Amino acid sequence: MYDFYDRMERKNIMLSFKGELTTDLLNSILQVVESKLQAFEEAARIRKKVFNVLVEVMQNLYHHRGESPVRQVIASPKDASVIIMIAKNATGYSIFTGNYIENQNVDKLKNRLEEVNAMSKDQLKELYKNVLVNGERTKNGGGGLGMIDIARRSGDKLDFGFVPFDDENSFFSLNVNIA
Repeated sequence: MYDFYDRMERKNIMLSFKGELTTDLLNSILQVVESKLQAFEEAARIRKKVFNVLVEVMQNLYHHRGESPVRQVIASPKDASVIIMIAKNATGYSIFTGNYIENQNVDKLKNRLEEVNAMSKDQLKELYKNVLVNGERTKNGGGGLGMIDIARRSGDKLDFGFVPFDDENSFFSLNVNIA
C-alpha cells in the first residue's frame, strides 16, 4: 500500500476515484479539489479554470454514464461506474475521466470531439454562442455544450480514446490539460 501511495505522491495525484457517481459524491469531490487548489496556493484564474472544467466533466460523466457491462456480468447492482483522476503536473493540471459508452454512440461522440479539436479559440467561442442560441436539447437536458465548454476553458485540445469492451460497449477516456 505504501508503494501505491508513494507512486501517487510522485505523480502528484490530487484525487483518484472509481465507482458510482452520485450527486453527494460530486459535491464532495469538488470540495476536496477546491481545498487542495487553495493549499497549493494556485492563482485564482487557474483555480477557476480547473474547478469549472472539473464541474463540466463530472456533469458529463453523471448525465452520460452508461450501465457498466462489467457489473452486468457479475450480477451486481446496476450502477454506472466511472473513473476520475486529477493530477498536478509541470504545466498545470490534468483531469482524467473514463466511463463506459454504448458502441452506437461512439462515432457521434468521436466526431464531436474531433470537430471541437479542429477549431480555433475564436471558432469555439462562435460555436458555443451558436449552440446556445440555436441548439436543441438532448435527452439528458444539455444542448451539446459540454465538450465545447471544456475545450474553451482548458485552452487545449482534448485528448480522448475509445477502447472496445464487448459487442455493445466501449470504454471512453478523456484527458483535459489545463495550464
